[in-house]
Amino acid sequence: MAVDDLWYLKGKGPDGERLPSKRHGRGKRWRVRYTDDTGVARERLFDRKADADRWDATTRADVARGVYVDPDAGKVTVKAYGEQWRANQLHRDSTAERVERALRVHVYPVIGALPMARVRRTSIQTWVKDRTQVLEPSTLRVVYSYLASMFLAAAIDRVIGVNPCQGIQLPDVARTDLFVPTADQVYALSDVFAGPNGKQGRYQAQPVAAAATGLRQGELWGLELEHVDFLRRRVTVAQQLKVIAGRKPFLAPTKTPESCRTVDLSQVGAEAFAQHIEAFPITEVEIDDETNPRKPIRRKAKLIFLNNNGDPMNRSGWSHVWTPAVARAGLPKGFGFHALRHYFATVLIHGGASVKTVQLALGHTTPTITLNTYVGHWPDAVETTRTLIDSALRRPTAATLAAVQ
Repeated sequence: MAVDDLWYLKGKGPDGERLPSKRHGRGKRWRVRYTDDTGVARERLFDRKADADRWDATTRADVARGVYVDPDAGKVTVKAYGEQWRANQLHRDSTAERVERALRVHVYPVIGALPMARVRRTSIQTWVKDRTQVLEPSTLRVVYSYLASMFLAAAIDRVIGVNPCQGIQLPDVARTDLFVPTADQVYALSDVFAGPNGKQGRYQAQPVAAAATGLRQGELWGLELEHVDFLRRRVTVAQQLKVIAGRKPFLAPTKTPESCRTVDLSQVGAEAFAQHIEAFPITEVEIDDETNPRKPIRRKAKLIFLNNNGDPMNRSGWSHVWTPAVARAGLPKGFGFHALRHYFATVLIHGGASVKTVQLALGHTTPTITLNTYVGHWPDAVETTRTLIDSALRRPTAATLAAVQ
């Protein structure tokens, strides 16, 4: 770096006097030249030499410590940086779709035009308060997590000097009790899908199969005939059926590596699968297989569950089938397919299964997720805690001492 006087030439006159430059008396006088961390030559102008020297010294120190932030880098808008950040993320297709929509609908209209360097903590807190008017606390926390990740990346890349997403107050999320259907309600929903004259309906087996295995909707729809072992009574979860906007359904990897699992198949579950396969014999369908994202292929698959047209299941059409069925079964509005998974989990819990057993059966990443989701369903947890503490901490009495002696 160097501080140059733009009003005078470097050389001197015959008498040793300083020679004015063509810029003498016009514009800022002092220039600091430097090379940014990408190797690009840059400069910054100042009116006073003291300011130029101070900035030069500070910048030298920041560069030496590896914390220099180019002031021009922060001029990029939130929207421009957000799109660049989003394009570089290794998100699953469904997550990428949610991130794109969250930024487009909730972030860019509010702060998208601001330069990154001008976004302060108060800007983010104001945005949070604004979004509380249109988003549920749980949804807001998800959208905020995308925004916070974006600004964290900007701080690491030294696009900005300070991450504004620090010390942000978010609305509390009220814990709501899970709605877990009863066995009667599972069968009531299944019966709604029955065919005419008591024949097996195309979708009739799905509620029972889901409740008996705990599979996610995409996992159930992605099952092929080879994944259901009737002899050993187990179901192998190796893939899922994915549905994203603008694409036909395709086979994809499971939600997480832990989601690849083997689930024990009960007699009830086996009967549900068997009755469905007997009523609707397996036919091969052409589908894109992206279970190995690096080597996508198109192949024939023996999917167990297809729609009424004989094609892979699709959520867009499914909603027109599911919502009326839920109402006819007398289930609460908003009852989702995932509630059948909750049924499976709570049956295991009430039967004495450990957290680890339930975690493995559900394919959760960690036991913490399982415990946080179903903590209220482990029976007698409060009484067990009370009994353990009472036994360990009770003060000895004359009677107990005599009994010991």
